[in-house]
Order: sequence, then structure tokens, then C-alpha cells
Amino acid sequence: MRNLKIVFLSPAGAMHRHSGNFGKSLHYAPLTLTTLAAGIDEKYLPEIKIYDETIEEIPLDIDADIIGITTITGTAPRSYRYSEYFRKKGIPVIMGGTHPTLMPNEVAQYCDSVVVGQGEFLWDEILDDLKNNNLKKIYNGHKPYEKKYPIPKRDLMDMKKFITGNSIEATKGCVNDCFFCAVYAVNKGVHYKREIKDVIAELEKMKGKNVIFIDVNLVADKEYAKNLFKEMIPLKKWWFGLSTADVITDEELFKLMVKSGCKGLLIGFEAVTESSLNDMNKNHNKKLDYSYLMKKMHSNGISINGTFCFGTDSDNKDVFKRTVDKVLELKIDLPRYSIMTPFPGTKLYETLESEKRIFERDWSMYDVQHCVFKPKNMSPNELDEGNIWAWEETYKNLSIAKRILRFDIMLPIAILTNAGYKNYAKKLRYFDRKRMTDNSDIPL
Repeated sequence: MRNLKIVFLSPAGAMHRHSGNFGKSLHYAPLTLTTLAAGIDEKYLPEIKIYDETIEEIPLDIDADIIGITTITGTAPRSYRYSEYFRKKGIPVIMGGTHPTLMPNEVAQYCDSVVVGQGEFLWDEILDDLKNNNLKKIYNGHKPYEKKYPIPKRDLMDMKKFITGNSIEATKGCVNDCFFCAVYAVNKGVHYKREIKDVIAELEKMKGKNVIFIDVNLVADKEYAKNLFKEMIPLKKWWFGLSTADVITDEELFKLMVKSGCKGLLIGFEAVTESSLNDMNKNHNKKLDYSYLMKKMHSNGISINGTFCFGTDSDNKDVFKRTVDKVLELKIDLPRYSIMTPFPGTKLYETLESEKRIFERDWSMYDVQHCVFKPKNMSPNELDEGNIWAWEETYKNLSIAKRILRFDIMLPIAILTNAGYKNYAKKLRYFDRKRMTDNSDIPL
């Protein structure tokens, strides 16, 4: 039996291609492709290659028995183009990821098979079907996890191209049904948790002190998080991850998080007014004192990557200045802004579609930095311009200094990451619709 040649591709949108706007300073190693590779049984004698377009070119002379392409909504048109190109060369293509899960019938028009849901445990079935020349059109990954979550094959990617290769995932999914978020739509509210001993074993093998948890909400199950943090304390790692703002309401959880080595959290503040939070169904944020939250985080050595979203029906043209003023007042270490985007499968999409307010149909524009619908209290152009203004104003040198200059061991990291976002802000205007939707570099 000869080696089975399997190639996994991750196309990138225009803003993030080949290190993109963020650059290495904000780019950690993703886990999707390396985890898919780890899920393939050695009985197939797999010869696996991975190409991630955020750090490298995807070659057009790929020699493979089968190609797997992971796709989010913003990369769907580019993924379709790659798929059509390689299928014309006689290579079967499987597509999976967020967009194929939410729009399987659309995606099925551009590939041989679609994986709906999680694909980590489906590739043995796919390869058996390939061997028998009997690929199914749809493979269902919405199943209970019957096996242990595979340890990513990190050696298949050049980790030198990332700020760190120590990325890890302890849980999948989220229990919070935020109005605009695709995560809940993809996972149907299911929150999968790995066995803590397996997470710890993986962490122990990681070289270096810094670790990034990519879980969309590491503290969604507070008891699980407490037990995980207890086991992490002896490792003496510094870790960064994602959390909801209400983590401060459970004092035991917060203390364990600090003791376990938490040095940075991405927290979705999303809005500075209760009316906008209502529009997003972000109820767990409404009763929180953001000033108290930031002081508590900083006094415990935790830096905050705070996200804010513009474009709710409660937002008017003064939302941009009010948000930037609040960001500076709170001294948020690394603010990030986005435009509310109606991803298919979300309640936001259903609402705006029923109201006939979605005007942009090219998925390439669904990158959360371009307006694709008609806002209620401003024009699409005013929303685009206001978002860019917020980025540029926040990442002026004086604004950066006001937010991050304090006696803190995390200051070098804060300077590095703010420089990355400053570069991102400077390039936003360059990526107009023409550049965003141009995939002519892939021949047909």
C-alpha cells in the first residue's frame, strides 16, 4: 500500500494574507489544520502537508490524492476558487469549517464533499470512502465526541512564523447565545470539555513559559475552569485566553485564574451603553462595572484585549467617540473594534435578512471590518468611516501611552502588540471592496 497524499489548506482573506495587517506580533499558531492531521489513522500511511495562507503562499502545483480546505465566511469565495482549480486537476476536495457548517448546500456546489460540524474524527471515514471511490456529499460532524481530542501535529507547520506555537484548546463551543455570534450557531450550544489530565499533559510538553488558550470562552463552565486552573498552578506557565467579563463575579474562580498564571484575557465588552448590549443579547455584561473590572485585572497583573462592536440599532454617529473615550478612560491595554456582521446562521442574519437590510452578497466582505448591511441610524459609509476613525484615534502614539504606560512586567508585550494593531489601523483604508474581492491570482 502506497502512502496516501493528503493536503490541508487554509485560505486567507485579503487583509490577513501572508502575515497581513497584524503581522507576526499578533499571530499565534492556529490549531485547525494540525488537529485535522492528528485525527488521521497511521494505517493509511498518510503523507500530510499543510499550507496556511496567513503565513505562506498556497502552491498551485500540489500533488495530492485528496485536499481538505477549512473555510470561514470571509474566505469562502477564495476557498471556492481554490477548490475549483484543484478539482479541474482531478484532485477531490473536501470543505469544512464554520461556513460549510452554516451553508452546506451552497458550499456543496464547489467541492466533492462537505463536512458539517467538527471534522477531527471524520477523516478515517472520508479516506475509506475515497479508497472505495464513494465519497459522500455531506459528512456529519455533529456527533458526540467518542474519542479523545487529538493532539495537534504542530511539527507540520513552521512555528517560527508565529509569535508562539504554544496554542491549545481545552473546550469547544460556548453556552452564551449572543445575537451576532456564529460560534453558538455552529456548535448548537454544545460545550465540549476535554479531560483536564489530557490538557495538563499537553501543556507539560510545551517548551517556553507562554501559552495561549484559543477557547472562545474558557470559563463558560466555571467548575471545569476552577479544576483546570488548580491543576495548572504547579506548571508556572504564563497564559493568555478568552473570557466573558463576568469572570470577576466569582471570586474563587478569579483567584484561581490569577494563581494559575493568567497574564492576559480577551474580553468582549462589545458596547458602552446598555441599549447596545440589549441589541446584542449581551446580558451578562449589563450589570458589570467596567472600571472596577479593569482595576481588578490590572492590580492582579492581567492585561486586557478588549473588543467593541459598532452598528447595533441603538448606535448613532456619536458611538465612535463615546467608545474611544471610554477605552482611554478604562486604560484597556489592547482595544479592538469591529463592525457588526450578519454571519449566516446567526439571529442577526435572520433579522436583517427579513428586514431586507443586507446589501452585500460577496462573502469576502464579511471580515467584521466592512459594513455589509444598512444601519438604522447612519449610512453604511458612516459606519465604515467611524470604525476606521476609532482604530486610528485609539492607536495614536499618545493614546497608546495613556493606556499602557504603568509599572508592569507585561509592558514589553503591550508595546509589541500595540505596535501590531497600530500597523493594522494604518492599513484599513487600503482594503476597499475591489481589493477585498479580488481572487484573480488563482487561475481558473
